[in-house]
Amino acid sequence: MAAGVAACSPVISVPVATHATDPACADVILDLPDQVAGQDQRTTSSQATSAWGSAGSAITLRCGVEQPGPSDQCQSIENPDGTSVDWISAETSTGWTFVTYGRDPAVEVQVPKSLGEGQPTAALVDVAPAVLDVKATTTCTG
Repeated sequence: MAAGVAACSPVISVPVATHATDPACADVILDLPDQVAGQDQRTTSSQATSAWGSAGSAITLRCGVEQPGPSDQCQSIENPDGTSVDWISAETSTGWTFVTYGRDPAVEVQVPKSLGEGQPTAALVDVAPAVLDVKATTTCTG
């Protein structure tokens, strides 16, 4: 029954990242959870992408985006298992964009305002086990 429902769900358009063909992105995508921030995973339009939620209001992930440089917007998000991932964050009028710092390929997560009002970084904790497939080469603190 669930397969029939999923088949009727629209494909969510997510632009492909420049380095989406990096083999590490395949590992990230294969390890992503079925739910992020309480939203169900949906089919996307591009390689090395994923989405959770509804078209027009979904959390999206792209692997293989350009690596960001150092920034005072860098924050380390600790996971329940004691690991952490460093992210560069930016808030816009439509939500939040987070890009991994110190990992190649870089991973971008976008959280719309409608799904991130309480805690936009909750989505980062949910995707962290997959992002940890990409080895960190540096951290926010250097």
